[in-house]
Amino acid sequence: MSILKDPDPAKLVVGCIMNDKACIEKLFPLLEEEFGPVDMISRWLGFAFTDYYYKEMGSPLFRKVFTFKNLIDQDKLAQIKKKTNELETRFMTFGKRAVNIDPGYLVSSRFILATGKEYSHRIYIGHKIYADLTLMYSKKEGFKTLDWTYPDYASQSMILFLSKVRDKYLLDLKAGKGKIK
Repeated sequence: MSILKDPDPAKLVVGCIMNDKACIEKLFPLLEEEFGPVDMISRWLGFAFTDYYYKEMGSPLFRKVFTFKNLIDQDKLAQIKKKTNELETRFMTFGKRAVNIDPGYLVSSRFILATGKEYSHRIYIGHKIYADLTLMYSKKEGFKTLDWTYPDYASQSMILFLSKVRDKYLLDLKAGKGKIK
């Protein structure tokens, strides 16, 4: 029989894709209002490695990634995705999004993204949302991509960034910092 235990809290990671970098100036305070203060590790990762959103948002596309000081319960990811969908809607003009917001979480062994799109490797987590196992972590190899990992998250710059986020997360977890929001 398995002995049930509560999972560790997770580090909230929110990726944003947009055509207009000025959109972040309006979005940033709303993200902090919703999810708490941004952690010191947030930065531009530059151009997005996708043309998926060109028709809706235009090009070029840029990606900004935020991490938050407050740790979250892993089972809150679906609710967080619903909130980010609401934020996307607030930024729509003429029925098109100005920003795509991808929330996810990081724990010591993996990085998960939330999506509304069903697929074979995605697990339903409620509220019409699925969890996408995007990266796995091993002590020997660090973060490993999977066949379905999005190109942005498979890039060396993103993996390096998420490795630093993981290091910070482990320190915070050990120190008992980052109250769950």
